[in-house]
Amino acid sequence: MEYRIGDILTGKVTGVQPYGAFVMLDEHTQGLVHISECQHGYVKDTSDIFTVGQRVEVVILDIDEYTQKISLSLRALQASPSMSKKRRSKHYWTSRKFHTGFAPIAARLDGWVAEALDHLDEEPAHK
Repeated sequence: MEYRIGDILTGKVTGVQPYGAFVMLDEHTQGLVHISECQHGYVKDTSDIFTVGQRVEVVILDIDEYTQKISLSLRALQASPSMSKKRRSKHYWTSRKFHTGFAPIAARLDGWVAEALDHLDEEPAHK
């Protein structure tokens, strides 16, 4: 079977390692779910999430064109956790209510250039 990036498949866990889990997609094809793609947040041990023989739904993240190794993800199928109220209301050093951008800099640029040129005209030339 030919697989494509983004395909959602059901496979069977054939091995659990500290760095992830191997998932058999068909009788000839196997992929790896890296520990970072198991779930949102910190994963202490992959054996807490996977057991050998477990059926899992995965999405194909990448297929190496030279080795044909397949990278899989469970996390991509999960809804991302919403930001907590505390994090949403966190004070940042920038003020988001003032939409200044680069406009104030552009407005002052001509004055700065004129000031710099005047300053250069006042200085005596170095010999």
